[in-house]
Amino acid sequence: MKKILNFLFISLFSVLLAGVLFYFYIQDYLKTNVQNEKILFIPKGSTHYIYEYLNKKNYGLNLLDYYLIKSYGYPQAGWINLKEKNLTRKEFFYKITHSHAFGINFTIIPGETTQIILKNLADKFNLSVTKLHTFYANNAPYPEGVIFANTYTFYKGINEEKLIKILISKSLKKHKYYSNKFLHHYNQKEWFKKYITVASIVTKEAANKKEMPKVAAVIYNRLNIGMRLQMDGTLNYGLNSHKKVTPKQIKEDNSPFNTYKIKALPPYPVCIVDKVAIKSAIFPDKNDYLYFVKKDKNSHIFSKTYKEHLKNIKK
Repeated sequence: MKKILNFLFISLFSVLLAGVLFYFYIQDYLKTNVQNEKILFIPKGSTHYIYEYLNKKNYGLNLLDYYLIKSYGYPQAGWINLKEKNLTRKEFFYKITHSHAFGINFTIIPGETTQIILKNLADKFNLSVTKLHTFYANNAPYPEGVIFANTYTFYKGINEEKLIKILISKSLKKHKYYSNKFLHHYNQKEWFKKYITVASIVTKEAANKKEMPKVAAVIYNRLNIGMRLQMDGTLNYGLNSHKKVTPKQIKEDNSPFNTYKIKALPPYPVCIVDKVAIKSAIFPDKNDYLYFVKKDKNSHIFSKTYKEHLKNIKK
């Protein structure tokens, strides 16, 4: 009995000693540094997912760090200002679980052009528009139509390269998602040069969302018979986004966007689009319309023949 008690006492003492030693080891370990940036993005997901994400970003965390993070709480999702680089583990774990994420929303509407958007981003976040264009050109597969109409959140102080990479990465994920959803495959060339290009013209021409499938049908109907699109919206590309198309521009513009002169689609989209326009470009109305004319600010009158079109113009 005495031996048993001695054994239990020694075991308990060993456990307590190990606990004390481990406690002091953890306290010393928490004083070691993490090679962190001042501004950190934390994605939504489980603690384990965030732990793996941080390791992919070369934070050099280990399994002990994972459990220590869990002991501090749940990491906040979004952009977090840690204010300092190379924090101790104790400071780092506390801040990523207790700091409030911050960011500035930036809404990109369908119908706007990338050149205008990049200018607005430069103004909003005090960035170089030239650098934004450079990074966009280096990362985007097409000059226009790649950015997806949506609301994005960026932090104040983000640089040009990081902003563009986030913007294009999120946009391309959207494009791939809708291509797979509507077409059950994703071919980048087909997607942008056909469907997004048609969707962009639809966005420029339609007076409302309900008209979009009808306008898409007119585009395909004209292309199928080798007829020029002759649509002003294709000339509202780039910095011409908000300019009224004039007879002079139609006459003098020799770009591949002047559908009064070319018998084809433009080489790539003319503006930014959203899901509704994309769906219209993939699932157009089944009709024989070849013409439409503005009835009022919110609608058009569609017709099958030029004679009928002229009557509608007089109306």
